[in-house]
Amino acid sequence: MPVELKTDKNNLPIKITVDLAGRQAVAQIWEVKVGRSSLYLLDTNIQENAPDIRNITAALYGGDSETRIQQEILLGIGGIRALRALGINPAACHMNEGHSAFLGLERIREIMQEKHFNFDEAHEALWPTNIFTTHTPVPAGNERFEIGLMDKYFRSWPQVLGLAWKDFLSLGRERPYDDSETFCMTVLALKLAAYANGVARLHGDVSRKMWKNLWPGLPLDEIPISHVTNGVHPRTWVSSNMGDLLMRYFGTHFEDTPTDLSVWNRMDRISDEELWRTHERRRERLVVFARERIRQNLKRNGAVERRLAHAEDALSPYILTIAFARRFATYKRGNLLLRDPERLIRLLKDPDHPIQLIFAGKAHPHDMPGKELIRSIVHFAEEHDVQSRLIFLENYDMAMAHYLTSGADLWLNTPRRPLEASGTSGMKAAMNGVLNCSVLDGWWDEAYEPEVGWAIGQGEEYQDTNLQDEVESKALYDLLEREIIPLFYQRGRDGLPREWIRLMKSCMRTIGQSMSSHRMLMDYCNKFYFPALKNYRRIVKDDYAESKALAAYLTRLRQAWDQIRILKIESNSKPVMLRGDSLTVTARIELGPLKPEEVMVELYHGSVSNQANEIQDARHTEMKAVGQEGNVFIYQIRIECTSTGMQGHTVRILPKHEALVHPYRSGFIKWA
Repeated sequence: MPVELKTDKNNLPIKITVDLAGRQAVAQIWEVKVGRSSLYLLDTNIQENAPDIRNITAALYGGDSETRIQQEILLGIGGIRALRALGINPAACHMNEGHSAFLGLERIREIMQEKHFNFDEAHEALWPTNIFTTHTPVPAGNERFEIGLMDKYFRSWPQVLGLAWKDFLSLGRERPYDDSETFCMTVLALKLAAYANGVARLHGDVSRKMWKNLWPGLPLDEIPISHVTNGVHPRTWVSSNMGDLLMRYFGTHFEDTPTDLSVWNRMDRISDEELWRTHERRRERLVVFARERIRQNLKRNGAVERRLAHAEDALSPYILTIAFARRFATYKRGNLLLRDPERLIRLLKDPDHPIQLIFAGKAHPHDMPGKELIRSIVHFAEEHDVQSRLIFLENYDMAMAHYLTSGADLWLNTPRRPLEASGTSGMKAAMNGVLNCSVLDGWWDEAYEPEVGWAIGQGEEYQDTNLQDEVESKALYDLLEREIIPLFYQRGRDGLPREWIRLMKSCMRTIGQSMSSHRMLMDYCNKFYFPALKNYRRIVKDDYAESKALAAYLTRLRQAWDQIRILKIESNSKPVMLRGDSLTVTARIELGPLKPEEVMVELYHGSVSNQANEIQDARHTEMKAVGQEGNVFIYQIRIECTSTGMQGHTVRILPKHEALVHPYRSGFIKWA
């Protein structure tokens, strides 16, 4: 394999150790070169370790909670130590999913030891340089550990960090001092990172709702979790045939300057005939590949020759081919199309306009309902004698994904909204001209428009999942019967489906630009990486003077917060005000021992909904201290009335310090 064991100047393997409940786990480091980037792999399968520790890095999804906490200690704490051992000292770290969140603790421990900081000073030094991406809205995907397990593996850490045991546990709890709550890796990552994001626009919304309790009192749209929509690497996923065609019409610019996404605007230069011929060639290769895989599986299972011959009849290279390929979790509803067997069989066996379905994917080893989904698909094909038109391909891997995402005509995706964070297989298919038909969830919620594919439903969310399945399966059948199948088989005298090809071009142009990994990387750089690096350069000046000052400020704020009171709000508002009128708002505020420059007093204003009587689409504008009466400070602001309808306003107080990346620190918000 293209991996290299990392060695020191004496040609001995570089090794790191982590403590696992009083036992030392040793790991060596392998390097994989991915283009010009390095991927480092930690490996405990070495002589120094006991057999159970050697198995820690054997399988990603194997074992129980104890295996998982061992893996995540190795990944997070061991990962940072491995980088240090290799002479790599990152200024900023990106925790990609909560599994690596222990790296935040290790970074804090390092700087406390090196600089003799207390925990708060170390936290403020590293918080602005940590980025966290959450990848799943499914509760089971956000790992939680029982307190007994945390006690076993982290009992010594509070002493190292200078924290009480309960304060340490509070780092992983939504309700900091609730003894019944487990320790959540996502919560830990959110508390240790200044920057956080979901992986699609809708997933950002869902994540803010999921984790709003970490910022009590903060409006939902201000929860500091944004989004960067996932993307896929075009040169990896565009098939060789389609890639050759694009290179011919896009020029070398396509490969040489991948961040110039405007090159996809050249799609219209490609002739319909060439694009369709290339796509048909891909469909033929998919059919050949599928038949060979079926033969291999039948042979391995000891099938008789007559059954093997059936593999030659599987699929046709000439009819509408629909692919459904992904991890088989129940919320992805791989069997949604099987809810009305009669209707489906009619589509499969239609003599003039038939369809064929290819399913592929794997279930999590412990996901029995997911495995049952796969079994139901295989049994459906056998029971209704449609094995030649409905097949399930085993051992889904990247090679198979290449054939499917480039050879299908339609990519089907049926998750139960809003449980799909992003999804990427549909992007890979779209860049090959494969049209998508999907529920408005994940990436498709923001990418869908009628010119690039079809939407199942209109983004509804249901309490009754059975009703949801019934409604959306019917909507899917209607789309297939009334729009998708007729459009595919609508041919001109030249035999080309011109309207289908027009959608292919539009899909490739739009998705090639918006869902490219190059766009994604630029988003991460501009929103997170560059600001985090800028923070680092500022923080390290004068031996972290800014971090120490911020930690001292937050300690003072914590002690004084309960003494802050908004005593009175006055305004010159009238029952009816006209657009262009000025509204002056005055607030009288007690700050206790704090000075006016140490807090941000804001006017929070906007339209009021009649039902909930809440301010909607709010704007917040900082107020200025204009006077003082004893220990009461007077704040004032004048704004212009710009919106019509019922309006509302109130006043709130937030922290204010030049070193804060944002003012939304948990527990620090006070409303009038």
